[in-house]
Amino acid sequence: MSIKKIFCDMVIYQAMNKKETKILLSSLPSVDSILKSDEISRWLQVYPKNLVTKFTRQTIDDLRNSILNKDVTEFDRTSILSEIHRRISSFMGFSLKPVINATGIVIHTNLGRSILSEDIMDHVKCVSCGYSTLEYDLAKGARGKRYSHVQRLLREITSAEDALIVNNNASAVFVCLRELAKGKEVIVSRGELVEIGGSFRVPDVMSESGAILREVGTTNKTHLHDYEKAITDNTALLLKVHQSNFRTIGFTKLVEINELVDLGRKYNIPVMFDLGSGCLIDLKPYGIFIEPSVQEIVRSDCDIVTFSGDKLLGGPQGGIIAGKKTLIERISKNPLMRAIRVDKMTLSAFEATFMKYIDIEKAKNEIPTLKMLLQDITVIHERAKKIYEKIKGLYELIDAAMLEDESQAGGGSLPELNFKTYVVAIKPKKITVSSFENRLRKCPTAVIARIKEDKLIIDARTVQDKEIDTLVHMIDCSLKG
Repeated sequence: MSIKKIFCDMVIYQAMNKKETKILLSSLPSVDSILKSDEISRWLQVYPKNLVTKFTRQTIDDLRNSILNKDVTEFDRTSILSEIHRRISSFMGFSLKPVINATGIVIHTNLGRSILSEDIMDHVKCVSCGYSTLEYDLAKGARGKRYSHVQRLLREITSAEDALIVNNNASAVFVCLRELAKGKEVIVSRGELVEIGGSFRVPDVMSESGAILREVGTTNKTHLHDYEKAITDNTALLLKVHQSNFRTIGFTKLVEINELVDLGRKYNIPVMFDLGSGCLIDLKPYGIFIEPSVQEIVRSDCDIVTFSGDKLLGGPQGGIIAGKKTLIERISKNPLMRAIRVDKMTLSAFEATFMKYIDIEKAKNEIPTLKMLLQDITVIHERAKKIYEKIKGLYELIDAAMLEDESQAGGGSLPELNFKTYVVAIKPKKITVSSFENRLRKCPTAVIARIKEDKLIIDARTVQDKEIDTLVHMIDCSLKG
């Protein structure tokens, strides 16, 4: 075939393509004609007109561009309407919604960390649905202080002289450094210059607060004399940071909090401990010796302790500052407190959570995070068995087994500890395990699970009893497409 012949054929093909493109473009319905259709009229009874118009125009524009790019060679009116409706429905649907956590990670940061019990949420709803005593003192008939609702409980539970709550622990650390050490030095061990999730780095927070970082010791070893040698007239604070999300093992040495407190007293320098996870119960009876309780640190006479509300404490997101009354009063008056304060919903959730801690056994049984972490393995076994028994009707589509496995605390808490658990391992027969996981994730009630050894793992530790029937239904729907 000659070059001339090939060139002529290409010109004819391109001309045909241009003609086909032109025909497709001319067949596109106008935005106005779609908006006047019966289908749109029905949608307008449910959805706002401005959104219907926006997504209709957007869908037509995108289809036009796809035709010009040769990505679309055919379409019909039904498919256009279907795509418009999909976009409207997707936009109008809630993005922040409940999921079933089948990962076994109890304090799952991506899934909202600690969950709150129904009675705690009932109290939040009661306070939030009407006016409340947020900043009103009923006894005096005058303006009150918002933190008074939780201060009495925190003093009782932790034995601290006073306490405050801010929006998260990063804010708690920041405002303490800002008030107590702005323009002055804060001594910290190099082995405690941690970074946690969301790029929270101790050196960066220190710098932004206006405090001056004074590093002492080495990555693996810091001695008390390292702190003492670093003390000057410009030292404002001795800071200890709990290694809550990692461990240094081997040839190591860290200074204990009681040693640091004694040193602080010797030189009249306050000592602050960023405890991180905020455990309010003694975990030693459960064989966990690496996580000190807030009460232990307060008893050491540490001046300021900061910790999270939504990790091992099991409450809503927040940062708690507990310690000496004179220092708490100073911090409470810092202008930053206005920017990082918590609202009535957070305070009501904290108050209801702390109420449970007045009785430690009640807290262990009724705060979901503690209950999931500390529950008897036989309870998890029974829950896994229920799930396993309920999916027996799907055996033509899957292979399934109930197995022993391990769960984790998550949320940067108890990093090296694994908790014995029971799981249901599912191997689909007609689709890949990754497709199965993807379908479960996109169910009306999303199921978040993990894949291990080419099987989907449903960890019974974090599946709630009330979720089992829904979980099984989502598994059924995902397998049958």
